Parts: sequence; structure tokens; C-alpha cells
Amino acid sequence: MAWIFSLSAECGDKTSAEILALHFETQWTGIRYIINTKFQLSVDTFQDIENNWWCRVCSDNISSVGIDSPESANLMTELGFSLYDDLSLFSKLPHTKFRYALVGVEVDEFRTYSELIEDLPNLSIPGLVLSTELTQGLETLSGFQEFSSGYIWQPYKGEVYHTSMALQT
Repeated sequence: MAWIFSLSAECGDKTSAEILALHFETQWTGIRYIINTKFQLSVDTFQDIENNWWCRVCSDNISSVGIDSPESANLMTELGFSLYDDLSLFSKLPHTKFRYALVGVEVDEFRTYSELIEDLPNLSIPGLVLSTELTQGLETLSGFQEFSSGYIWQPYKGEVYHTSMALQT
């Protein structure tokens, strides 16, 4: 089984997911270097079990076994920050939207929309970006701060290598 590092963003509708996918395809045209490593991203859209649309952005060459060394954790962390920067740029464009997003290992469909709404008052997921439309009527969520206009997040702390996890692969 592959353990994929990606940015996954739940957009709700197909058009929004396709617009976000196009944004990342445009931002990452060609090859980008991070910590002297070449990255080329693949971008796709898919529908979850609740019929909501997602955009997934992952690197074809970072890892298929998860975080297997301190170096891969550092590389994923730097790529993660870069993906969040590009997501922040996207959120500032007119007529663009997503409902929530997360960067990490195996974050595809980490919560369906209904699960997220149910868990919202108690969420503590570093790197989670939420549309403020989702949080209207709730008290201030602990640990969240502004990501960009219309979005809040629990700041991303990066990826961590654990020797016990490496032994399982």
C-alpha cells in the first residue's frame, strides 16, 4: 500500500475543484526545486462518498512509503509550506473557493463534509484550513488564526519522522 503525501482540498462542487486543480497545474508548470530536489506535481479531482468534489495535489517523486527518514520529513515539510503558500494565493483570487484543506500523508478524504461539520467545535488538526463560512455561528475555534481573507487555519507544523513508523514499512 502506498502512503502518499499531498494537499487535499474539499471544494464541494465539481467546478470549484476543477478551478483549484487548474490553479495548481498552472503554478507548478514544469519543475520546481525545493532543498535541491526536483518536484513535479500531479493534480486530480475526485468525488467522495457524499458526492462532494475534492482536488488532490501530490508529488510523483517524494515518497510512496510515507515519512521514512528525517530527510523525507524535511522535504515534505518544505513542500507542504510551498503548497500552503500556493493555496493562500488561490484563496485571494476572485470567484475561487474551497471549503477545507489539509497537507500531509494520507489526507485524502480525511473528513467528509458531514463529519467535519460534526467535529468542527472540537477539531485540533495542525495545518487544517477552513472557510470562515463553515465557522459562522460558532465561538472562536481554539488554535485557529487567519490563513487569508475568508479562511482560518491551525498553522502547519511540518512533518515528523518517527523511527517506530519507519519500522512498519
